[in-house]
Amino acid sequence: MATKFLSLACIRNESRDLSPRPHYPSMPRYPKGVSSDEEKNMQGSESKALFSVIGMNCSACAGSVEKAIKRLPGIKEAVVDVLNNKAQVMFYPSFVNEETIRETIEDVGFQATLIEEDANEKSTQVCRISIRGMTCTSCSSTVESALQVIPGVLKARVALATEEAEVHFDPKILSCNDLLQAIEDTGFEAVLVSTGEDRNKIQLKVDGIRSENSMRIIVNSLRALPGVEDINIEPELQKLSLSYKADVTGPRNFMKVIESTGSGRYKAKLYPEGGGRDAHKKEEIQQYYKSFLWSLVFTIPVFLTSMVFMYIPGLKHVLDTKVVNMLTVGEVLRWALSTPVQFIIGRRFYTGSYKALRHGSANMDVLIALGTNTAYFYSVYSVVRAASSPNFESTDFFETSSMLISFILLGKYLEVLAKGKTSDAIAKLMDLAPETAILLTLDHEGSVINEEEIDSRLIQKNDVIKIIPGAKVACDGFVIWGQSHVNESMITGESRPAAKRKDDVVIGGTVNENGVLHIKATKVGSESALSQIVRLVESAQMAKAPVQKFADRISKFFVPLVIVLSFSTWLAWFLAGKFSGYPKSWIPSAMDSFQLALQFGISVMVIACPCALGLATPTAVMVGTGVGASQGVLIKGGHALESAHKVNCIVFDKTGTLTKGKPVVVSTRLLKNMVLREFCELVAAAEVNSEHPLAKAIVEYAKKFRGEEETNIWPAVKDFESITGHGVKAVVTNREVIVGNKSLMLNNNIGISLDAEEILSETESSAQTAILVSIDHELVGVLAISDPLKPGAQEVISILNSMRIKTILVTGDNWGTAHAVAKEVGIDTVIAEAKPEHKAEKVKELQASNSVVAMVGDGINDSPALVAADVGMAIGAGTDIAIEAADIVLMKSNLEDVITAIDLSRSTFRRIRWNYIWALGYNLLGIPIAAGALFPSTGFRLPPWIAGAAMAASSVSVVCCSLLLKNYRRPKKLDTLEMRGITVE
Repeated sequence: MATKFLSLACIRNESRDLSPRPHYPSMPRYPKGVSSDEEKNMQGSESKALFSVIGMNCSACAGSVEKAIKRLPGIKEAVVDVLNNKAQVMFYPSFVNEETIRETIEDVGFQATLIEEDANEKSTQVCRISIRGMTCTSCSSTVESALQVIPGVLKARVALATEEAEVHFDPKILSCNDLLQAIEDTGFEAVLVSTGEDRNKIQLKVDGIRSENSMRIIVNSLRALPGVEDINIEPELQKLSLSYKADVTGPRNFMKVIESTGSGRYKAKLYPEGGGRDAHKKEEIQQYYKSFLWSLVFTIPVFLTSMVFMYIPGLKHVLDTKVVNMLTVGEVLRWALSTPVQFIIGRRFYTGSYKALRHGSANMDVLIALGTNTAYFYSVYSVVRAASSPNFESTDFFETSSMLISFILLGKYLEVLAKGKTSDAIAKLMDLAPETAILLTLDHEGSVINEEEIDSRLIQKNDVIKIIPGAKVACDGFVIWGQSHVNESMITGESRPAAKRKDDVVIGGTVNENGVLHIKATKVGSESALSQIVRLVESAQMAKAPVQKFADRISKFFVPLVIVLSFSTWLAWFLAGKFSGYPKSWIPSAMDSFQLALQFGISVMVIACPCALGLATPTAVMVGTGVGASQGVLIKGGHALESAHKVNCIVFDKTGTLTKGKPVVVSTRLLKNMVLREFCELVAAAEVNSEHPLAKAIVEYAKKFRGEEETNIWPAVKDFESITGHGVKAVVTNREVIVGNKSLMLNNNIGISLDAEEILSETESSAQTAILVSIDHELVGVLAISDPLKPGAQEVISILNSMRIKTILVTGDNWGTAHAVAKEVGIDTVIAEAKPEHKAEKVKELQASNSVVAMVGDGINDSPALVAADVGMAIGAGTDIAIEAADIVLMKSNLEDVITAIDLSRSTFRRIRWNYIWALGYNLLGIPIAAGALFPSTGFRLPPWIAGAAMAASSVSVVCCSLLLKNYRRPKKLDTLEMRGITVE
């Protein structure tokens, strides 16, 4: 732990040295001897070069490199980043070039390589930062404001519930280290979690390194590997962090290179997991738990001496014994016991207050520090005066300050405990990945020659992995041998196991139920479906719902207003007592009017807490998105959740959304005497070379007439011709076969009989596509092809109508098919023959008529409409979850989940409303009671320590209220669909 602390401290010290401005003000802006005219010409001739500098270990190294570069003529600016081993130089090419700069760096003693920047490099980068020390909305707002004013930051959002920041910035202007430094400057601890450029990253621990030179040799060897993008070293921990291209290389290659570099002297292994966000949460929980226990050790005796022992005759006599003048033993004991609680255990509140006030804001810590200090220092004044006066009888509030801190620590402990449960969804998702995998080595003929159990993080692209029955699939890939059933419910939400055979796709984290599978890895590390889901859920939990702005606005004025109310309460009661505004009988024994007023003021100060308001929305959004993910509904953040609960109109695409998207032949009508199998053989032979979905449906239909033992080799075909939008022509076994629509037949002078016309009209009225078949210039048959509706489509539309949500069908198909499908499912409004851009226009028209529109599509040709809609819902398979255009991804490709998404959104926002009602109602009710509103009529007053306990309870209750969302169950109407035997594929 000490080593980690020292390394973090070193990193922080180094990052502070990385200023974007030159460290050496004596450096001239232009080289000596340059005239003013030349200066003007040089204004537009600046160049930028980025160098990889290997061997730097601290800020002193970076300083020597920076100084050497700046001594060169023609250098405008140089910034050396020791953390990323890079140097960025702005220079004037007419005086110096990249090679000279590189040689200068090497002269200092470091290895330098010019990094060729990609012209198409993204101008925006995203990084996630863990922020430690935030206590309420005021803290998160302070950090967010500090990040947003940094030049180069495009967007920054800070989430109190997850204690993370997500920052979109221009990497050409600033680096992640600059962002970390900005957060540190606001008084909070910042730790980089991830950057957008780290597509695949692995951390290795290298044993056997005895010198910096050894580490430099290893890094150089690794950097020479193709596919290695970046290497970061932490010499103290013997740790290497490598970013790489998974298509080119992988972690096992790195380990082989490291071990071969030192002739077996170096040993590489995966760096132990831990030390991340989960470890920080556990550490935070432990810290609050220990602080609470220690506070109890001191507070319980204070409580006993002030409120219990005073009523026991023998003990009362001991405690009332005078020490000096009127100072008693009890007061000395309480002073001695409460001081460690106030200044050692309660130090965190002083630190938080200082950070907040330094940046012109006020948070919960300010209220606690003011309240406890007022009680403590008044008590100190009272006992000091008693010790110096023979007549003054003191009344102390030491129990108020110590008990107040103890209850607040208990509340914070329960709060962080509950907040940890809100992100259980991500933890469960990450636990789906198996720890180990069985790696197979195959020979040239594909036979297995070796099996080896490896850590699943060492899997590389194109590896062959063996999956035994009952084991989890280790990575995304496809089956190359074997057959089995795989339970994909944990990824897709689909309860039925999916049959898998050769060439079928499998998803990492799913469970193999029976049979052995050999799979070839296609997506590993951060590219896997599981990693994409985790990133999407993390991003969703970071995003603020628009309703959160309400709490943010209140929090800016809340604490100052509470301080004013507290002071006003004290002043009002003090003046009322001074001028006999109330009977003296109201004043409790052993107290005067000043002390009574002081207790009222402190109670007001500590009972009001902005934490509950700040946690009302993000905790509910976190639990809601987590529940959605567990049910196969990926909701991309608070904005999508908030918009979904307002939806009153849903626009459906047809193909692949309401229908399965897989055409099948439903009937065959022969117009001439002919064997059906022969007819199908000829048609399939003609269509097998076509890529059209209808052609594939015909071929699959023809396969049914063949025995299982027969091959899929069709009769020989000559003169194949595909006519786009019409059909195909070919010569099959010396017979001319034409397969296509009516216009293709007419263009080839093939007559269409009355019987054929009747079949055509009958087929189209049934929402089917008619395919005509001609053999040797004679019409011999009609194939009816249908794209069947998804099971349950009619019921889903019916349920939506009962929810008072209008449904509309928008499709590119012809009017006849569109109306037939709409009639079958129960949709009244139909828009047919619509291009993708027309769909988006229709969505905008509906929005203009004050409708909140959701668009449900397949996420490909429907992208414009998905973006235009208030809520875009993409029907996506489990392996295709990263659909950029959609706000909500329905991983099961299941229409039922449209209802689930809307219902979950409504449930979440009902919970958010309850949270706000509780948080605001609590303060509106609690503050007047704490101020003594009930005291004149009932004699009831709220002691400060009870007010502190109530304040802590408010935050805990809001988080627990959000956690009740974990019990969410989808509408019972959907369960009745399953009872009726309707299942969704």
